[in-house]
Amino acid sequence: QLQLVESGGGLVQPGGSLRLSCAASGFTLDYYAIGWFRQAPGKEREGVSCITSSDDRVYYMDSVKGRFTISRDNAKNTVYLQLNSLKPEDTAVYYCAGTRRFAGTRCYAPPREYDSWGQGTQVTVSS
Repeated sequence: QLQLVESGGGLVQPGGSLRLSCAASGFTLDYYAIGWFRQAPGKEREGVSCITSSDDRVYYMDSVKGRFTISRDNAKNTVYLQLNSLKPEDTAVYYCAGTRRFAGTRCYAPPREYDSWGQGTQVTVSS
């Protein structure tokens, strides 16, 4: 069973930056598509970004393009999400999730298609 642990959240002012980490154990991340999702109070969980298992293709939701960057360090079995130019509407609990359901060149999928989840890390953007 793939186990994921997020870290790096916190309180930041608008325009600030954070780097979220998703550390894996149990299995190597090489074979998993990894997604970052977020959920704000009263809203559904939404996909923010993801990275494929085989060729590191990446996907971003429109509202974070140019501000967030996903990356993978297989040697550390960790996936990162760099959050820049943060806005109050980015406030949410951020989750990472992994799955081996997809072929290696796919990662964009709804939350129900991801099998292993971390506990989440809170990101609050406020002045």
